[in-house]
Amino acid sequence: MSSQAAEGAGSQRPPDDGVPEAAGEERRRLTKEQLFTMVATASINFSSMICYSILGPFFPTEAEKKGASNTVVGMIFGCFALCNFLTSLILGNYLTQIGAKFMFVSGMFVSGCVTILFGMLDKVPSGPIFISLCFLVRAMDAVGFAAAMTASFSILAKAFPSNIATVLGSLEIFTGLGLVLGPPLGGFLYQSFGYEVPFITLGCVVLVLVPVNMCILPEYADSIPSKDSFWKLILLPKILVLCLTIFSLSACLGFLDPTMSLFILEKFKIPTGYVGLVFLGLALSYSLSSPLLGLVSDKLPNLRKWLLVSGGLITALCFFMLGPAPVLHIKSQLWMFVLVLVFIGFSLGMSAIPLFPEMLHCAYENGFEEGLSLLGLVSGLFNAMWSLGAFAGPTIGGFLTEKLGFEWASAIQGGWALLSQYDAS
Repeated sequence: MSSQAAEGAGSQRPPDDGVPEAAGEERRRLTKEQLFTMVATASINFSSMICYSILGPFFPTEAEKKGASNTVVGMIFGCFALCNFLTSLILGNYLTQIGAKFMFVSGMFVSGCVTILFGMLDKVPSGPIFISLCFLVRAMDAVGFAAAMTASFSILAKAFPSNIATVLGSLEIFTGLGLVLGPPLGGFLYQSFGYEVPFITLGCVVLVLVPVNMCILPEYADSIPSKDSFWKLILLPKILVLCLTIFSLSACLGFLDPTMSLFILEKFKIPTGYVGLVFLGLALSYSLSSPLLGLVSDKLPNLRKWLLVSGGLITALCFFMLGPAPVLHIKSQLWMFVLVLVFIGFSLGMSAIPLFPEMLHCAYENGFEEGLSLLGLVSGLFNAMWSLGAFAGPTIGGFLTEKLGFEWASAIQGGWALLSQYDAS
């Protein structure tokens, strides 16, 4: 964003839609800095999601061969999110001191290196050694991911103060593209070349993007440090409700990571290489609907509450139908399973896209100072709560699936979304 636009954004009070008013010309066309910012953040959305999602089709099966139970596999997935939670809170608080650009590119570098390391884990002995190294590598990956994503959200909100939801929604196309390509690509490479190749290939792709983003990503900084804190932000009642919504949505999505591929393999008897294709329903519907939902959120801010509530209710219903729940006495079929995933992707977008601008709107309403420092607090809190849900979802989901089966576990999981939307309403 140009310096004139930045000064304009920082000197005006937010209008009714909850974001500062940008200069009129900034709304009509992108500056070079804004364009480069979008390219850089699109690259982290795509690369981080494709690296994250390649685990789904084959890692649970591979981990079982190495002596890990369903519960332990769920904890390995959840470990990433728990470390991400802690790191996001810390890095969000110190974003201005560290520097948004440095945090962004260094996070990408760590993620690329650790992705390659994850591909080496099949060489270690089975049992406790394999499990311990899985936890360690996932924790390191979480630190890099948290740094890159916390910086990314803050940079975007700084560069696009008047239409952040539209930009976030548009960039979710690249998030969805990573989710779409990750499972089938990971499954194909695993089936064709073995365990190591998917991680080494994608890790190298991430490392190539690091110097590119070092060159094109603009510097964003605040000249005056803010005195606002996480405690002041999180103790706002509306922020607490929004945090519960973030947590529940993330838990529902994270639940699918360690459980869905095993359920598909057992229930529908399809080859491992094709399991990733089932994930397409969720990823495509989420990524394709997100730009429209972001535009609606920015143009009609009064509808954000109804998007949140409606999205949560649909999500809860879909998880009840995913198994389906045994009380319905409906036979599970592959076409119905994929159709429910399509609705889950759309409903998650309805709830997730308006959350970040709604949190900013609440902060501005309660007297928080505009600037990169506040954006770091909000993005750090958003990523932290998302990560906390992503820890609880796989961990509890893996345990419930082991004890009750996937059908009951998914129905219980949907109750979290229902509970949070009751509070939000």
